[in-house]
Amino acid sequence: MGEFRKIFGRIRKIVDIPNLIDIQVKSYEKFLQMDTPSDKRGNFGLQGAFKSVFPISDYSKKCSLEFVSYKIGGVRYDVKECIQKGMSYAAPLKIVVRLLIFDVDPGTGQKQISNIKEQEIYFGEIPLMTENGTFIVNGTERVIVSQLHRSPGIFFDHDKGKTLASGKLIYSARVIPIRGSWLDLEFDSKDILFVRIDRRRKMPVTILLKAMGNSTEFILNYFYSIETIFLDEEEFFMAVDGSLMGEKAADDIKDPKSGEVIVKKGRKINKVLLKKMSDLGVNRIAMDEADVIGKILSSDILDPETGEVLLRCNEELDRDGLKLLRAKNIKEARFIHLDEERANASIRDTLLADRIEAVEDAVIEIYRRLRPSNPPTPETANTFFRSLFFEPETYDLSDVGRAKMNYKLRLDVPTDVTVLKKEDIMAAVKYLIELKNGGGDYSVDDIDHLGNRRVRSVGELIENQYRIGLVRMERAIKEKMSLQDIETMMPHDLVNAKPVSAVVNEFFGSSQLSQFMDQTNPLSEITHKRRLSALGPGGLTRERAGFEVRDVHPTHYGRICPVETPEGPNIGLIVSLSTYARVNEFGFIETPYRLVEDGRVLDEVRYMTAIEEENFIVAQADRPLDKEGRFIGEMISARKGGDFITVEPSDINYMDVSPNQLVSV
Repeated sequence: MGEFRKIFGRIRKIVDIPNLIDIQVKSYEKFLQMDTPSDKRGNFGLQGAFKSVFPISDYSKKCSLEFVSYKIGGVRYDVKECIQKGMSYAAPLKIVVRLLIFDVDPGTGQKQISNIKEQEIYFGEIPLMTENGTFIVNGTERVIVSQLHRSPGIFFDHDKGKTLASGKLIYSARVIPIRGSWLDLEFDSKDILFVRIDRRRKMPVTILLKAMGNSTEFILNYFYSIETIFLDEEEFFMAVDGSLMGEKAADDIKDPKSGEVIVKKGRKINKVLLKKMSDLGVNRIAMDEADVIGKILSSDILDPETGEVLLRCNEELDRDGLKLLRAKNIKEARFIHLDEERANASIRDTLLADRIEAVEDAVIEIYRRLRPSNPPTPETANTFFRSLFFEPETYDLSDVGRAKMNYKLRLDVPTDVTVLKKEDIMAAVKYLIELKNGGGDYSVDDIDHLGNRRVRSVGELIENQYRIGLVRMERAIKEKMSLQDIETMMPHDLVNAKPVSAVVNEFFGSSQLSQFMDQTNPLSEITHKRRLSALGPGGLTRERAGFEVRDVHPTHYGRICPVETPEGPNIGLIVSLSTYARVNEFGFIETPYRLVEDGRVLDEVRYMTAIEEENFIVAQADRPLDKEGRFIGEMISARKGGDFITVEPSDINYMDVSPNQLVSV
């Protein structure tokens, strides 16, 4: 039939308008993985939900129920019949499970499989999506609206000076997982750094760092640069290294060969002077006694004869301590390097506030703060602490959260590691301290930026419901395993799909995100399927949502329509995807741009998220071009990171694909 659409615009069409209901259809296809063989299914969607709960073992570990595969049967009624008869458009879901029964040797405790029973079990009906991206529930057509929520990962913020009367900024960080405990780091008015787990009582962050197996000495060495001071009979010398940066010269520093003064007395040492000194072979410089007294030791100082601890790590060196070092003939000591601008004493002060040394004591202290009623044993405290952030069963950062964490903290932990690592927490604390000290490369996050908000489409929302139902079913299975004689039981005696079906049916019937489809006209149907809501379970509430969340953000350009939003209490909380926008595999919204090379606009198109777009200069779609695709004019109006600027054509990286890229259908 050929092209039947007439374009009246002046601008040549580069990209076709995409399939507008792809966001619904693709998401549900990914959830079901219907056309993928059961052994090749990825660990996400329905398969991921089953894999996260199975295998289920009883309390004595004598038997285990494993998930093998699932299959979706044929549909009993087609869409038309379902609407006429008031039925739901769904297909039977069947799962294959395997029950393993073990014989446990009482002497050695070794397990051997004594029996294997495998069975296919009917697991209720699973709703299917029609080709129009809707669901038929009890004869009515419904749409699952996608949810726009805060992305998992790490976020840095400050209180904008509202907490203290002086207007001093209080900095904080928050690690948000998809599932598990929230971790908050925050400074107080005295610059001591505290941690909160699940918004409970705060405690010094060093308790958490010690519970992960770090000593006081390791913590000081991680957060501060270390300076070595040599002690002679009457004099003090300092090694020439990076820790000298910002120190004042106690005396003239001279070239050892020519005697020429390199650094005058009292002058601050900077990078240039440091390089000059090392080039000329100056490897240590003299210091005043007054500058040595008051320094903080970075490690324990031991008696060379007895091995007894003379001065403890994190202790301030006073005159008595100095006399003791000289009396014991100790020639060198290591100190942490503090200065007002770059390395303040917050971690050192926090270590003084916590008064806990041993790892076991730190773990027990965390248990006491979070579970005040139960007196702990070291084993229960350790198990509890590991389950907070380090076990995949109880904590899931998700691949999105891991990617964002790596990006923000400049780590390279593999993306399949979705629990917190020791280095994550250490790096987060270090970033927060650098941010407070005003480090140039460190910045607070804008939570309304579309790089920090992601879309949960229909597939992910229903996967979460299946997880909730399966966890309820898991409890029932464990109880049945321990109550009845397992030898005579078959898998179908253990598995009851009712709790799962109940949760899924409740979601389709009464969730805030499951809505009766707007059927005023065909266009309103499409816009309903492309709608994004910040409300719903795990999202915002109308009453709590402030002005900033509802506002139009520069990153909405080409991703979310700035015009289409309801008036009234939901304004800005319910929005629509822009015409050319699409949602990527991580749930972030992408928009297409034409590539520009040396001022020449190509027909090659690249989709970019808000974070990727930030550093590029993007020209408007209506900029006039000559026949070769070069910009006409010497200076062109363009965008960079939310600001409009005027640049030369050669500086432009990308160009919008269409003027209606900005708005929705």
